[in-house]
Amino acid sequence: MFNNLPYRLFLTFNATSLIIFIFLIKEQTKICFLNPLPNWVSYIVYLCIPIALTGLSLLVAKYLSSDSIEGKITRIEQANNAFLPSYLGYFFVALSVPYSETLLFIFAVLFIFTFFSQTLYFNPLFLLFGYHFYYVDTDDRMNLFIITKQQLRSVVGISFPQLKRINNFTYIEMEDK
Repeated sequence: MFNNLPYRLFLTFNATSLIIFIFLIKEQTKICFLNPLPNWVSYIVYLCIPIALTGLSLLVAKYLSSDSIEGKITRIEQANNAFLPSYLGYFFVALSVPYSETLLFIFAVLFIFTFFSQTLYFNPLFLLFGYHFYYVDTDDRMNLFIITKQQLRSVVGISFPQLKRINNFTYIEMEDK
């Protein structure tokens, strides 16, 4: 187990970094050592970087402190779709920002706000790894944000025995391996 502040910063970067890569694609910026190749090769590399970083964040999550949800789960609400409009907003910002200095300032502001939000860990790239996002209410009136590979449709028989705590309200369920 380790201090999860670096991990939370890493998750925040992963959740917001696509804005930078979309901007680089919009500006048709090539990676210098790929200069002789077509632009799209650089674009694929740009898209692979956040995917690889998200994969790394999932590997590192196993070192977070272990936890479980005690008590009865009274409500489950899927959060996948709730965050997509906000995330699409990042894309529109990246496509409309004219200067890299402006983008860096906007990225810094987004990073700070995302870091201090309770659900900063929504990263649509987790969907590529088979994870889903849910709000879960417990019988003691806690509203928790759960990242899991389970597809939850009902509160009947739901349990989360192998959670890793990201913060007091956000958990990721890790598979046994």
